[in-house]
Amino acid sequence: MKRTIPFLLAALAASSLHAQQNFPTHPVTLTVGFAPGGGTDTAARIVAKKLTENIGQSVIVENRAGAGGNIAAQQIATAPPDGYTIHLTSVGPMTVAPAMVKNLPYDPKKDIAPITMGMVFPNVFVIHPGVPARTLPEFVALAKAKPGQLNYGSSGIGGAGHLSGELFKQRAGIEMTHVPYKGGGPAMTDLLGGRIAMYPSVPSTAQPHIDAGKLIAIATTGAKRTSLMPNVPTVAEQGYPGFEAVNWYAFVAPGKTPKEIIDYWNRELVKALNDPSVKSGLAKQGLEPQPGTPQELARYIDTETEKWGKVVRAADIKPE
Repeated sequence: MKRTIPFLLAALAASSLHAQQNFPTHPVTLTVGFAPGGGTDTAARIVAKKLTENIGQSVIVENRAGAGGNIAAQQIATAPPDGYTIHLTSVGPMTVAPAMVKNLPYDPKKDIAPITMGMVFPNVFVIHPGVPARTLPEFVALAKAKPGQLNYGSSGIGGAGHLSGELFKQRAGIEMTHVPYKGGGPAMTDLLGGRIAMYPSVPSTAQPHIDAGKLIAIATTGAKRTSLMPNVPTVAEQGYPGFEAVNWYAFVAPGKTPKEIIDYWNRELVKALNDPSVKSGLAKQGLEPQPGTPQELARYIDTETEKWGKVVRAADIKPE
């Protein structure tokens, strides 16, 4: 019997290793928490195409929209931890929802496992030409002269644009009225119509309107200038050192997914994100791949959770 046990253990280990080497053996689902056609969905489809080519199995993008990505986050938290369902998440469900949503049905730290950062990109503060300001300092001076009279739009409560606006209000010591919309399209429409003064937009969306002279870019929100708008200074450059409010998409899995499968997906996703065709496709959407390790992503999520938790509490942001 004593000889049998080591044999069985060795056989189980060999079987497990064989299964890992053959993984995956059938199609994989990559879930996205937003509707088709948006930035997250587009990024997921670019990466899924390359993964399909590389791993020999179809990677199917599945949209599970709702609650700012929280519904999809809850679903990945409860999905089977077998590696056949992975998820492209974002800043809201992972770092904002814990501070904003009472009785959140998932714990981002326990129920969701980081694989790798996917893409990082800033917002750009754009204003209507009718606003009597052409730079960020001028906009701040105007806001201080008219407390609460300037308004800014966002694509929804608790989204990256809303948070960047609230963080800036706190850092600049100004009062502005937040106007939430059900998506970036309606917010941009009202900005172009002069019904709101400022909107933290995605650079790729704002660029055509800036080029046409219909909007004015006064600052980007990343730690460094974006390659899409190299002539637009950051908020940090214009008197607010350390200011950073970026959008990011990251790849995650169910929390109990074995390390070997997490490592597999990390290798494959990093390889895909570093592929020139993927980089080119993402660049057209204003997205910059920033793949890394699961540990790096976990640390970044911790930092973001602390930062945005403070902003949510200070601004008393409540869910819709």
